[in-house]
Amino acid sequence: MAAEQEQSQVRIQLTTSQSDIALPEKTGPILVSTNFRRYTLSSLVNTILEKEKPIPFDFLINGALLRSSLDDYLTQHGISAETTLYLEYVKAAIPPVHLASFEHDDWVSSVDVLSSASATGVLRKDVNMQKPGHERILSASYDGLLRIWNKSSQITAISPSAEEGGHVSSVKAAKFISSSHIASSGTDRTVRVWKYRDTSDDSPASISPQIELYGHKASVDELAVHQSSSRILSASADHSIGIWSTKKSDAPSAPESCLPSHAFRGSKRRKIGPSVSTPQRGPLALLKSHSAPVSSVIFAPTDSTVAYSGSWDHALKTWDLPTSTAVDTRSTSHSLLSLAALPTLNLVAAGTSARHITLIDPRASATNIVAMTLRGHTNAVVSLATDPNSTYSLSSGSHDGTCRVWDVRSTKTEKEGRVGQSMYSIGRESVGGESRASGDGVKVFSVVWDADVGIISAGEDKRVQINQGKNIGSNTES
Repeated sequence: MAAEQEQSQVRIQLTTSQSDIALPEKTGPILVSTNFRRYTLSSLVNTILEKEKPIPFDFLINGALLRSSLDDYLTQHGISAETTLYLEYVKAAIPPVHLASFEHDDWVSSVDVLSSASATGVLRKDVNMQKPGHERILSASYDGLLRIWNKSSQITAISPSAEEGGHVSSVKAAKFISSSHIASSGTDRTVRVWKYRDTSDDSPASISPQIELYGHKASVDELAVHQSSSRILSASADHSIGIWSTKKSDAPSAPESCLPSHAFRGSKRRKIGPSVSTPQRGPLALLKSHSAPVSSVIFAPTDSTVAYSGSWDHALKTWDLPTSTAVDTRSTSHSLLSLAALPTLNLVAAGTSARHITLIDPRASATNIVAMTLRGHTNAVVSLATDPNSTYSLSSGSHDGTCRVWDVRSTKTEKEGRVGQSMYSIGRESVGGESRASGDGVKVFSVVWDADVGIISAGEDKRVQINQGKNIGSNTES
């Protein structure tokens, strides 16, 4: 019986959308052993292509990556070996090797990137941004400071201290609003807008306070920015979401009850020093519907009037921002700690306290709340970032001390539905990539994926870490 299974064969038709690795036109179906896996199939393609240097390939069947033998695939899907299987082959992903690390004095809570490929950089009309080496990395730290770095691990600018107009306690989130402005927030309950000037022939780079935004009554732990509409969204431990304007002229006065106790209540500005003062403003609206701390908020990628929020109350909410109304609520089984949108797939990925990532269909017409579950982390998943070069890939940062790279096509069907496993696990270079289930000393707090810079992560080891980010996801958009 075993010998019979070993001799079982199936006919396959190999195709690709990449012209540089296409098989000869007359290549027809090929009869192969059902024991073939990715490595053997890859060797077969290289043999047909007569490549001097073999190329590693991945294979997709009906849009899903093959992660088993052909026999297992046929059995799992109830397909007869008499059927011709159509396999699309693509160049395999490259492991995300370590490139650099930037050391800080305290835990690093958040990172962001300004480059020609980042959302902010794409909008920048500056030829310098197109030059290699002009990328900038923004980090926020528990020491209350923002730092701007270049790719050579050099700090080009640091935000002012509390005495000079900076945050008075830990910074939890920071984003580039544009090439000249930054938003940040923290445990001091404020959202702040900063003026950023890059290095020029005349002067060094600088970060200077522009607006202080008051309205939250607890730590402000996450931000989302939308440059075109001059809007910021904030997620707070006070159970609310703030909508803010980056323009002083559009923002209302700050609510007196939220101003710092040492500020003069009749003033709209807080005196910082003999020659510095910062305007204080309030929110355009505070959205209240969650019953627990709000951990994450994002703008809908195709409509800036719509937002999604995730909370410790287990709910993903959809918001209509012009009316400040929660128009839909998707209840899950666990606290939601981070969000990222996969617009082509009409899904929102949510990192959870239960160590997995839940892919949720937020559309009102969706009948199934959970479309897929990604498993592999051993602690809470607190940050998510989508692959800028692939519709199907994303990276996650976890308190287990790792970032993982996922392809949502790499799944299998189990009792609870579709389940995916990570393609790669990225450990902290500070401990030699060692895996720690508890994450003690190496918890990852933030991850961002940039096409120019790579996968950038930050955490409890007081470091920003950069790993290779190109060609990590399988090389196809089929």
